[in-house]
Amino acid sequence: MNTTNCSANELELLEKLTALSENSNYINPELFKKYEVKRGLRNLDGRGVLVGLTEIGEVHSYILDEGELIPVAGRLSYRGIDVRDISAGYLKDERYGFEETTYLLLFGKLPTKEELAEFETLLGNYRKLPDNFANDMIFKAPSKDIMNVLARSVLALYSYDDKPDDTSMQNVLKQCIALIASFPTIAVYGYQAYAHYHGNKSLYIHPPRPDLTTAENILYMLRPNKKYTKLEATLLDLALILHAEHGGGNNSSFTTHLVTSSGTDTYSVIAAALGSLKGPKHGGANIKVVHMFEDMKENIKDWSDDEEIEVYLRKLLNKEAFDKAGLIYGIGHAVYSVSDPRAIILKEYAEQLAKEKGLEAEYNFYTKVEALAPKVIGDVRQMYKGVSANVDFYSGFVYKMLKLPMELYTPLFAIARITGWSAHRMEELLNKGKIIRPAYKSVSERKEYIPLDERELSAQAE
Repeated sequence: MNTTNCSANELELLEKLTALSENSNYINPELFKKYEVKRGLRNLDGRGVLVGLTEIGEVHSYILDEGELIPVAGRLSYRGIDVRDISAGYLKDERYGFEETTYLLLFGKLPTKEELAEFETLLGNYRKLPDNFANDMIFKAPSKDIMNVLARSVLALYSYDDKPDDTSMQNVLKQCIALIASFPTIAVYGYQAYAHYHGNKSLYIHPPRPDLTTAENILYMLRPNKKYTKLEATLLDLALILHAEHGGGNNSSFTTHLVTSSGTDTYSVIAAALGSLKGPKHGGANIKVVHMFEDMKENIKDWSDDEEIEVYLRKLLNKEAFDKAGLIYGIGHAVYSVSDPRAIILKEYAEQLAKEKGLEAEYNFYTKVEALAPKVIGDVRQMYKGVSANVDFYSGFVYKMLKLPMELYTPLFAIARITGWSAHRMEELLNKGKIIRPAYKSVSERKEYIPLDERELSAQAE
């Protein structure tokens, strides 16, 4: 409901009910300490509470030495293989790697040439949406948020499936592969509908090509002339790989395990994961980084002046600049402290694209901020662990250089991460775990039921 269309009486009632809701739902923070509640499912030392086992992805950021946490350079592995080795392997061959990475995450092994070719053909066959789907589900109800388009479309695809509730491994695998293949088409078509109906731009609808990779298809369908360079597609492909998986504990992958454990269908599970990723604390951080840098560029005259940059960063932390949230976006991570391996990899290839685009000055500005931010944060705030640039710090810059619309930044994350979600769904199903149900302690006071006619008198007595 749009509250701008409410009458004065309705608005007054809503304000009253909001106050009641806030009063009734507030919990004293001291109670969380009293009952040793691990908020965010995190221990006091920052480690996540162990709630499951996985063979899909591993995030490594510290070692234990005689019970003490020692931060180390971050490492990310897919099925036991370091993501740096995965990216170096296919880049050395001058080919694309997202499809190979998808195969690895789903099936636990690197494919042979023949297996990879078969899998790429299968994905290509599933890229096209069902007949009339785009018109009925996307173009007739264009949304201003493409994550909303993805979630609606995923739930709608349930109706096009002959066996939507079949949770056998073969059927779930087929559903997941079809969703992985169709996500780029849904997202790009969702953006084109948004740009046309809400932005008054020309409408371009390019059917996906089965012979192109995921990264190539995104650029092909998105751009009016369908053109892109090899480096552009390579860097987008790399960004997809680096976002494809991040262990079972990240919010959207844990959501996948949680909802799968209830026994529900694939479409409901993926829609729930999309809802998690849509949150700005999870999937929308790179947009904040881009906006922050735009504000920086307006307020910092000399992009090479360390002192001027430090002054601005201190203003950010003191809630005196940008959105006054007290954050330097793109710096720091819930798990990584010394370094985020994804940021390191992306940074190297971002430099190449910056040179191709003539944006070296802006790239150097990013590296300056990356170097100075941890020092400024350490000066201003007490830190229990180190901070470094995370993947969001450079991914937004990369997408901007690729001239991708900001409305697609988080959907691009989803296009990549659905591979991890699919693997985690199948892992949860195969191991037949119990429905996930952690405990919540009630801290509400005991109250007596008051008959309706006596409540007004009771309220006056209070």
